[in-house]
Amino acid sequence: MTSTSELEQLAEIELQKEEEEEDEEDQKCVTDGPSVPPSNNLSPDPSHPYYDVARHGIIQVSGDDKYGRKLITFSSCCLPPSHQLDHRRLLEYLKFTLDQYVEMDYILVYFHHGLRSSNKPSLKWLREAYSEFDRKYKKNMKTLYVVHPTNFIRIVWNLFKPLISHKFGKKLTYVNYLAELKEHLNYEQLIIPPDVLRHDEKLRAAQKGGPPPSVKTPPPRPPLPTQQFGVSLQYIREKNREALIPPVISQTVTYLKEKGLRTEGIFRRSARVQLIKDVQKLYNLGKPVNFNEFGDVHVPAVILKTFLRELPEPLLTFRLYSQVQDLLNVESSLRVSRCKQMVESLPEHHFIVTKYLLSFLHTVSQESIVNKMSASNLACVFGVNLVWPRHGSISLTALTPINIFTEILIEHFHTVFGSRCPAAQVIP
Repeated sequence: MTSTSELEQLAEIELQKEEEEEDEEDQKCVTDGPSVPPSNNLSPDPSHPYYDVARHGIIQVSGDDKYGRKLITFSSCCLPPSHQLDHRRLLEYLKFTLDQYVEMDYILVYFHHGLRSSNKPSLKWLREAYSEFDRKYKKNMKTLYVVHPTNFIRIVWNLFKPLISHKFGKKLTYVNYLAELKEHLNYEQLIIPPDVLRHDEKLRAAQKGGPPPSVKTPPPRPPLPTQQFGVSLQYIREKNREALIPPVISQTVTYLKEKGLRTEGIFRRSARVQLIKDVQKLYNLGKPVNFNEFGDVHVPAVILKTFLRELPEPLLTFRLYSQVQDLLNVESSLRVSRCKQMVESLPEHHFIVTKYLLSFLHTVSQESIVNKMSASNLACVFGVNLVWPRHGSISLTALTPINIFTEILIEHFHTVFGSRCPAAQVIP
């Protein structure tokens, strides 16, 4: 039986061997210089409590996956040499980031490429990190995707096996190629470092013995006349007898208002993936959906978030994204009136649906003593589902103004939405 010290030594040897192989490969092509954070990663504010770590872009929050679970990525290639980074601070920053989301279900994506002897945290640090991550961090992590695993990862996994529970071990999923992530996640939302993208291309080229195959998806089929998910508000309105509020929103809100207002953690939990797919299919085929049949109030909650996330243009429109990002430059005392101006500038149909939804979320927040979903907690869940950029994904630093904006809309609903009252408006 191999001892712990022998496994540690084996892991170090394996990592050095992998580095040598990569170095040989890199000499065959033009080198691109040191690893850099993803280009769509906004630099954090220097006043950030963990600016010394955050500025490297190692950890990112990339919106939600297809079923409403937060996506958090850790990129090894963004780790600077060990002497330039306090790994204790790195662990504190990881916990600081997770603390904002561990009360809800989340997904962790680990990009292994770029881990080298020069930037690798010690195995002792890894053991300490795992022991410090108590049940609250592990319980709601639904899957840990390890992208581009190597023998080093497998050796380390064997080293940690005695510490890891069977339940936690089942959450680990190895992903050999980025294209495989598309089956599970909103791939377009992921913040993937350029080094990882290039490495994936090399792996696919080596596998095929030629240039990497295209990972582009085939052109989408024309939507069904009854389609509800992934089509515009205008399309749904035209196909649903000019109903201003999409059926998915009106039906989930009506059900949740009656059955879910006092459910602790409503909108923070996920539901069975296959069940959500089945409900989406029913809606898209124009068949009736009876949420009472599922016996789980989290099903309509996830369906509502999924509907918003799959709109081709966000409910708050692409145009508002840059204005939301500028909110941090507005004095705190003026932010409510600025948010009011922004919301009132929305096209009428978008404004009516937004007012309907935010009226409901305001009602949910009024029950926060029981359901634990304050305006701030709801903003963390709904912000990224209401507004996102036309190109690229939402970085960790871009989340702050989005959450502040959404919290204001919920908490100050009557002030923000009270003045503009279209004749066709609907309130739940």
